[in-house]
Amino acid sequence: MTETNTGAAEVAAPHRYTAAMAADIEARWQDFWDADGTYEAPNPSGDLAGDTAIAARPKKFIMDMFPYPSGAGLHVGHPLGYIATDVYARHQRMTGHNVLHTLGFDAFGLPAEQYAVQTGTHPRVSTEANIENMKAQLRRLGLGHDKRRSFATIDPDYYKWTQWIFTQIFDSWYDHESKKARPIADLVAEFESGERTTPSGSPWSELSAVERAEALGQYRLAYASNAPVNWCPGLGTVLANEEVTADGRSERGNFPVFKANLRQWNMRITAYADRLLDDLDALDWPEAIKLQQRNWIGRSEGARVDFAVEGHDGEPVTVFTTRPDTLFGATYMVLAPEHGLIDAILPAEWPRDVPQDARGLWTGGAATPSEAVAAYRKQAQSKSDVERQTEHKDKTGVFTGAYALNPVTGSRIPVFVADYVLMGYGTGAIMAVPGQDERDWEFAEAFGLPIIRTVQPPDGWEGEAFTGQGPAVNSSNDEISLDGLDVNEAKSKIITWLTDRGIGEGTINFRLRDWLFSRQRYWGEPFPIVYDEDGVAHALPESMLPLELPEVDDYAPRTFEPDDADTQPETPLSRNGEWVDVELDLGRGDGARRYRRETNTMPNWAGSCWYELRYLDPHNEQQLVDPAIEQYWMGPREGQPHGGVDLYVGGAEHAVLHLLYARFWSKVLFDLGHVSSVEPFHKLFNQGMIQAYVYRDSRGFPVAAAEVEERDGKFFFAGEPVKRELGKMGKSLKNAVTPDEIAVEYGADTLRLYEMAMGPLDVSRPWDTRAVVGQYRLLQRLWRNVVDEATGEVTVVDAEPDEATLRALHKAIDGVTQDMAALRFNTAIAKITELNNHLTKAGGPVARSVAERLVLLVAPLAPHIAEELWHRLGHSESVVHQDFPVADPAYAVDEAVTCVVQIKGKVKARIEVPPSITDAELEALAMGHESVVAALDGAGIRKVVVRAPKLVNIVTA
Repeated sequence: MTETNTGAAEVAAPHRYTAAMAADIEARWQDFWDADGTYEAPNPSGDLAGDTAIAARPKKFIMDMFPYPSGAGLHVGHPLGYIATDVYARHQRMTGHNVLHTLGFDAFGLPAEQYAVQTGTHPRVSTEANIENMKAQLRRLGLGHDKRRSFATIDPDYYKWTQWIFTQIFDSWYDHESKKARPIADLVAEFESGERTTPSGSPWSELSAVERAEALGQYRLAYASNAPVNWCPGLGTVLANEEVTADGRSERGNFPVFKANLRQWNMRITAYADRLLDDLDALDWPEAIKLQQRNWIGRSEGARVDFAVEGHDGEPVTVFTTRPDTLFGATYMVLAPEHGLIDAILPAEWPRDVPQDARGLWTGGAATPSEAVAAYRKQAQSKSDVERQTEHKDKTGVFTGAYALNPVTGSRIPVFVADYVLMGYGTGAIMAVPGQDERDWEFAEAFGLPIIRTVQPPDGWEGEAFTGQGPAVNSSNDEISLDGLDVNEAKSKIITWLTDRGIGEGTINFRLRDWLFSRQRYWGEPFPIVYDEDGVAHALPESMLPLELPEVDDYAPRTFEPDDADTQPETPLSRNGEWVDVELDLGRGDGARRYRRETNTMPNWAGSCWYELRYLDPHNEQQLVDPAIEQYWMGPREGQPHGGVDLYVGGAEHAVLHLLYARFWSKVLFDLGHVSSVEPFHKLFNQGMIQAYVYRDSRGFPVAAAEVEERDGKFFFAGEPVKRELGKMGKSLKNAVTPDEIAVEYGADTLRLYEMAMGPLDVSRPWDTRAVVGQYRLLQRLWRNVVDEATGEVTVVDAEPDEATLRALHKAIDGVTQDMAALRFNTAIAKITELNNHLTKAGGPVARSVAERLVLLVAPLAPHIAEELWHRLGHSESVVHQDFPVADPAYAVDEAVTCVVQIKGKVKARIEVPPSITDAELEALAMGHESVVAALDGAGIRKVVVRAPKLVNIVTA
């Protein structure tokens, strides 16, 4: 339609549903909902207690994953999940639930800090501006959030409790006997009474303050330690394992990451490895996410074995192996370059029995073992874990000059350092059994080391490691023989033998490592930790929380050349001496003392580890959450034995980051009695991604997608041909479409419908602005079925609908009800469209009873137009809390079903029958059908199979 014709049509139909009318309707009802508190969910108690009738309903807690308020604002891909949860939440309200649905902001993190470094703008200023912009964009979508419960992680009254939770974790230890966290004071009491022996074996009373702190640090769930960490010079910070890509680079910025020994805070998440695995079974999560978590935790059963080091009186080299049955075939050992025992076992010079033909290879040409190991460590430091473990790469390593003793054979075996062994798995040391391990075989061949088979390979097996099952061979000494036993029998027997002699035991190992919790950043939660003059860490009392971030002149951590591994972190907070060095009375009875604050900050994951709890009780200044409120919204119940949020929607990319961390915090808080829910999120749903076409010129650079023309299936920008590819949507790819643009052109309800109609919610789909008009026309037809476009009068009539309309209505109600519960919003919209089209084609005014129920069906999906039509239909109360329509079963089924009649598997007739027809009735009807009688032509019948109402199969003799 041309612009002139459009204007003429609007004059002829001044009350037509247009983008301008949609904007007016949407703004009015958004204002009304805010003023009325329409979406406020009452708590059973506390300052958010409200309507007791609503609070008495069954609850439903629905959450979206925390958004980060970007300065670029939202594009149409961002709100996909938010619209979906809003539709579901609205449907749940209409089916009699007290629904908690709100949204906060995960506002600490690197983007705001980098912007501050570039512009000098305080991160809080830019972040809060971004939040306000995002709030305005989300409000325009008509999202039904309880705004009283919203917050940002950067609010001091929020991160006060993030810091408080850290102190709870710091002051806790994991008791493996009771399988739960307990207060550290309980551990101290056990040390004091002698019930538990201290790590050093000395009486607690004889330990100094520093020694006591070191002893407790070996148990605390939050602890500082010197350990290999992922150091990223290009970012100036350390990273958790989960923040390093498969090729050994930073997830953010794509900088090289190196292993370095630094003192950092860690969370002992490994203590919960078994529970994190076991509790997955009761969660309603996608199996793919459960599998990712199981693989990341990586539980494996095997044995710990101690290898004494010749001439070394200190601790032995301990290995974890899943195949202790192959111990007789261990002909050398390998330690990871970062292993802490290496320096202690290095001899001053090379032993005389280094094989002459392999001396250059074993020693790396170095004069001493120390020089050889130092050179090799530097070489290994520049490689990622993935590079180090790549199969079939040339095996490298260096001899330490030390020999260990094989505990079952007594033979001397050389100890090497090699980069194919990682500190991140097991103990960082392996017993190398080249006969049964391909990597060990390759290393043994490269370095001329012995190979002994301990599992009999099948006949004809030659020249390589055998990793399969078979009887044990070459596995006996004067005390034990495994020969002839299968793998499981041999494992059991050798573990018993090792345990009896105190040189090993059966054990379980996990791939999961403790969570690195320090960041060398400014824009994060300060640690509520101070150090005394002896370097002992103390948690701040609750009365001193929140510990707020100080002002600094320079927001950037010190960064270095990306490839410069020989560097050390320098944090922004360390430059504020007045904040770092303080005099405090911690209330411990020793008065005011001088302390030094922790100058690292928490990682950006900290604030999202517990935010579901703050939504419940957001203004509580006295405790983390009121127990009665937490029990009401998140406590265990039938079908949800671990409790948690009823529906949590977000991206699958958080499978082993946020989701695993939040589960860990939830379990600690449960163990300490602060919450009743063992798990934070009962049901998880991963939405797909809205993709967009990217157009690239001859140089491969993106061009503005909105300015591309399509001609005869080809694409042109400024007259030049461009290539089209499907990818992400974003500002840098010049293909971003904002929700504001679509709302201006069609209205927010149209945008909501289009995003929900594009396809199944869990599948990625391409954005097509041209297709949005389809949902716009649906709303226009809906409007015309209720309102006269010329007069603005409601046209519905108080008359009974005909049977065809009743069937169309109740089939739609039945289908939409099922689709809403299953998050199948695309098919729900299809059923609503089918009903609306039926009414349009029927002509004449629509019966009020049908129009009202159609509006109620639409309400969760397009709330603004539904609210407007509901009030125009004469109702004074909001559509939001009306009852969702219920289908009449008598009309919800098809009026007739097509039954297929087959003879010898071939279709001979199709009969329209009622859905309620019995087998006997259907058989009689089929046997009398003229086409069937003709096809049988007197043939004998052996059997008739009837599956009413859809199938009759006749088998002839």
